[in-house]
Amino acid sequence: MSAHGHWPPSLPRQLTLPETSLWFNAEVSAWRYPDKPFIVYYDSPLSFARFRDEAERLAGHLQHVCGVRAGDRVLLYLQNSPQWMIGYYAILRANAVVVPVNPMNLAGELGHYVADTGARVAITAQDLLAELRPHHSAHGAPLADALDHLVVATYSDYLHTATDLRLPAFVTAPRQRMHGAGLHAWSDALAANHAPGPHTAGPDDLCVMPYTSGTTDHPKGCMHTHRSAQCTAIGGMQWFAWNQDSVVLSVLPFFHVTGMAGGMNGPLFVGGTTVVMSRWDREKAAALMQRHGITGWQAISTMVVDFLANPRIGDYDLSQLRRIRGGGAAMPAAVAEKLRDLLGLDYVEGYGMSETMAATHINPPQRPKPQCLGIPVFGVDARIVDAASLQELPQGRTGELVVRAPQVMRGYWRNEKATAEAFIEIDGLRFLRTGDLARVDEDGYFFMIDRLKRMINASGYKVWPAEVEALMHQHPAILEVCVIGALDAKRGETVKAVVVLRPEHRGQVHEQEIADWAHDRMAAYKSPRIVEFAESLPKSGAGKIMWRQLQQRQNQQDQSGQAT
Repeated sequence: MSAHGHWPPSLPRQLTLPETSLWFNAEVSAWRYPDKPFIVYYDSPLSFARFRDEAERLAGHLQHVCGVRAGDRVLLYLQNSPQWMIGYYAILRANAVVVPVNPMNLAGELGHYVADTGARVAITAQDLLAELRPHHSAHGAPLADALDHLVVATYSDYLHTATDLRLPAFVTAPRQRMHGAGLHAWSDALAANHAPGPHTAGPDDLCVMPYTSGTTDHPKGCMHTHRSAQCTAIGGMQWFAWNQDSVVLSVLPFFHVTGMAGGMNGPLFVGGTTVVMSRWDREKAAALMQRHGITGWQAISTMVVDFLANPRIGDYDLSQLRRIRGGGAAMPAAVAEKLRDLLGLDYVEGYGMSETMAATHINPPQRPKPQCLGIPVFGVDARIVDAASLQELPQGRTGELVVRAPQVMRGYWRNEKATAEAFIEIDGLRFLRTGDLARVDEDGYFFMIDRLKRMINASGYKVWPAEVEALMHQHPAILEVCVIGALDAKRGETVKAVVVLRPEHRGQVHEQEIADWAHDRMAAYKSPRIVEFAESLPKSGAGKIMWRQLQQRQNQQDQSGQAT
């Protein structure tokens, strides 16, 4: 079952990880490459030295003005931007813990992050401020579960170089004046020039807590240390031979561990340059690849599909592009072939989770297999076990993928029950249960077969039906709801809600009204695109909704539609 025969040449099997915090990477690269651009925001560069300087000044503000102490959780709620990256490292410099929040989440979804983390401070941007205001103590939120301080950024502050690119309106919007107690303009926070106290965080201190859902209705915080975050940041750079002269296009969201590790933490460690886009746009991506000499690109398969569908793709010089890596959903074979024909490149797929701070498996760049998770990377012990008995299965058999690795989280924040359920012991060693069914081929490559967890993969975003259902139950007309996945030509899967209305609302409410209501109250990627009314939902003898039965029925409908 070993894949050592296809291990990338010249790479060790294990990585020696630094005995330092992530912040130290910013210090080292600023000393080594002070004037070199770390970030290029569309066409505006930001040097390593300025990045370090601004992160330190913001850290000083967090400590001296906002009262952030070591171990405090601080929400980071922005679009991809220089401020997202500076904010992340400022929180680390303050010895605190980053809580990255999806900027697509709306006010009704944010309350859980505030209450569960106990955060009193958030860094956000003016386009998202309205969503956080209901959770700000100055606006009447319950004091026990409220944010005392909001640092508010303006993306256009970092557009200091003229560009001919047509940028989104929220990116170019001018700075708005901040009013009210506990509101701090980013520019004012930097101008105050507060010096932070000593940096004391070490490799085993908490660093970042990305949230993930599951079979419960509330997302859970994955506790990652500086060591586990270093592991995937450094490992990804080593695997693909990225170095200080690499130029990476960062279009995957930074709040997600894949974009965080490969688009920010990794390039900062090696001293590479990352070209940042706040929102995906295939024309701008191609233009940036050409003018900045992009050598590496991390992308989900739907981005690559859209990129190659551009009728003007042949107008751009993409000759410096050396690697395209990604995951989230399998790349269609026809698209992979088109990519090879156009650019002579393979789409190198990988596999990871929020619980593992990105990849545990990646295909060897010199010998990738299509629609494959890849092989276990540095120091990863991956096994296939029977989901019921937890006994290890032989090569070729399908079972649950379990992993033991230095990038695995410590556990779920303040949730001992979920943590206990997530781990098992094999041969006296602690393994994380992924909830994914996989098999291993004769070369030691892992292939996804199915999911044990109830999850929908919409354009690479994980959607957890129980969370969506919990939000939809807030609608006064909904008696029962079951959320399933439906086939979608563009997104791969999309979200469908099968709804039973309360008797008094039947005939008074339409499917589209429910869909519109949901869209206004939850992130767009998770809100149901399809709503179907039903007289009743199938239930087990114990009264539980039999979601698998509805999902299987939907799968049959999708297959029938494809056949016709």
